[in-house]
Amino acid sequence: MGKKILMLVGEFSEEYEIFVFEQCMHAVGHTVHVVCPGKKSGDVIKTSLHDFEGDQTYTEKRGHDYALNKTFKDARAADYDAVYCAGGRGPEYIRIDKGVQKLVADFHAAGKPIFTICHGVQILVAVDGVVRGREVAALQYCEPEVRLAGGIYIDVPPTGAHADGNLVSAKGWPGLAAFMAQCLRVLGTEIRDGVALSAAPAPSATRVAAPAARGKKEKRRAEAA
Repeated sequence: MGKKILMLVGEFSEEYEIFVFEQCMHAVGHTVHVVCPGKKSGDVIKTSLHDFEGDQTYTEKRGHDYALNKTFKDARAADYDAVYCAGGRGPEYIRIDKGVQKLVADFHAAGKPIFTICHGVQILVAVDGVVRGREVAALQYCEPEVRLAGGIYIDVPPTGAHADGNLVSAKGWPGLAAFMAQCLRVLGTEIRDGVALSAAPAPSATRVAAPAARGKKEKRRAEAA
């Protein structure tokens, strides 16, 4: 049976972490509603693409436009099975939105799954108690924020992911395959003949690495992350 996932994004959120996650979940029968504070269904946001090209930090390029499929003010945690915080630059500013904070707090209070990748953790650390005492992966530059919020930073490989109970996290888009696999486990999803079925929940804490990236460009990006 398909689940409903609420994705929180902002202008210049990471395009891979929006498009790839959404399309994967839709492919197995889940529903993903993507919302941005102050915007309604049909509005378009700009996305960004963070790349790893040998500099001390990532570079940022313009990504594809994305048309939102849900009005932010209509989103309620009670209507969804999980929340997902995409990374990129969006989390930096949407985390101060009171509506975003309330949604995250409501998912946390209800004990529902919370998924975060890359800078997405910036949203979680803005809500008191969400990461306190929890193991969470994120882009390494977010480690101080995770620790100051009482979380336990987990330095997974670029292609890896980590699950601490119903909290699934990863370092960035090179880890999307492992990340989404863990999200599906936490959702209780078994894929059989292309259909999402009910399955047993994931273990309490699991670290998974995806297969090594193929091609010189992908390998260089993963190693530099």
